[in-house]
Amino acid sequence: MIDDGSGGASPDSGSGDPPVPVALENRLMGHGLYVTSFAWLDEPTDGPDAVEDGAGFELEYEVVTASPRVSNDEVGTVLRTLRSIADERAWTPGRLEATSLSTDGAVRGRWHVESDWFERLGAELSELVFSERVLRTITDRPTGPDTN
Repeated sequence: MIDDGSGGASPDSGSGDPPVPVALENRLMGHGLYVTSFAWLDEPTDGPDAVEDGAGFELEYEVVTASPRVSNDEVGTVLRTLRSIADERAWTPGRLEATSLSTDGAVRGRWHVESDWFERLGAELSELVFSERVLRTITDRPTGPDTN
């Protein structure tokens, strides 16, 4: 089970849907991505069952692959899954800070999404520009024994 950073209660839609961290974990598992850690960057102010627009989080996940680097496909999978959950809950995510790990726990890379990119997507930012911005944030193998 993931640590959702909320001390037991985690934000959800208040409609009986599983909390965002649990929904994300369950859906990503079907794509071969395994959430190892989830932490809200800010505590919700409307109580433990509220999902507030702009709520940012840190996500750490493990990928079963031989590739030592973050792939465009895995970033796309995480984002499509997150956006699907957000659409269902009429929620706009805040900043996302993601870390990709290998099965042995080595960091494969990190990437992020600025909160205003989520806010402007579809209005001022096209899907293509959004994707390009996110993919430019990928840093490959920022830690580990073979880092130069």
